[in-house]
Amino acid sequence: MTIVIIKDGDAVTTTLAIAEGTLNDHASVIALARRYQSDLEDFGLVRFEIRPREAGQHGGGDTEFAILNEPQSTLLLTFMRNTDIVRAFKKKLVREFWEMVQQRNQRGPALPADYIGALEHLLASKRSEQLAIEQRDQAIETKAEIGSRREATAMATASAAVRQANQLKEELGRGLRQATVAAVEKVGKRKFGKQGFRPLKNWCAENGVQAPKVHDPRYGWVRSWPAAAWAAVYQIDLADLFGADGDSQ
Repeated sequence: MTIVIIKDGDAVTTTLAIAEGTLNDHASVIALARRYQSDLEDFGLVRFEIRPREAGQHGGGDTEFAILNEPQSTLLLTFMRNTDIVRAFKKKLVREFWEMVQQRNQRGPALPADYIGALEHLLASKRSEQLAIEQRDQAIETKAEIGSRREATAMATASAAVRQANQLKEELGRGLRQATVAAVEKVGKRKFGKQGFRPLKNWCAENGVQAPKVHDPRYGWVRSWPAAAWAAVYQIDLADLFGADGDSQ
C-alpha cells in the first residue's frame, strides 16, 4: 500500500491511508483530525475532500477525507494510542515521505513548455556550464603558476645555497679551484711531507699565479694552492678529489 502521494506538487497522505495502515475505522480517524484541526493547522491548512463511496460498501453516500502533509500526519498519529501497529505505520509513513522527497530532488527542473522559454533555459544552462569550465581552468592555471613560482624560488634558493657552500669551501681551502695541502692530504689519504708545498709554490712563481691565504685552525693562515698547480705538480684533479660539488667528505 502506498501511503504518500504527490498532490499539487506536494508530498501528502490522507486520513483514508492512515485509517487503513493503522487498522482503524476511517470515521474515527477523520473525527480525530476534526477535533485537533487547529493544532494540525499550525503546520499548514488542512484540506478536506469528498469522494464517492465505492460500489459494494454499505450505507451509501460519499466519503469525506482529509489531506495531510508530513508534519500534520505525524502529529495526528501522536494523538492515537501507541500500539505496535501504529508504531510500525509511523515508521512506514516517515520512510515514504523521505523517499518521496529524495525522488523529487533527483528529478531535474522541468523544461518550460514554450519554445522561447526552453531556449532561454538551455542558454542559461550552457552559460552555467561554461562559467564552471572557465573557473576550473582558471583555478588550474593559477595552481600551475603558483607551483612554477615555488619551483623557481626553490631552485634559486638551492642554487644560492650551493654557491655559498662552494664559496665557503674555497675560503677554507678545499674547493674545486684551490686547496690546501692539509685538505688534500686528508681527503686523498696521502702525505706530502713538511716541504710538500714547495713544488706548488715554485709552480705558482714560475707561472705568475698567486696562491691565496686561508684560515687554518692549527696554523692560523696557510696557502691554498690553485687546481692547475696540483694537476701539474702532483697530477691531482681537485674536482675528482673533492667531488663534483666540491664536497670535502
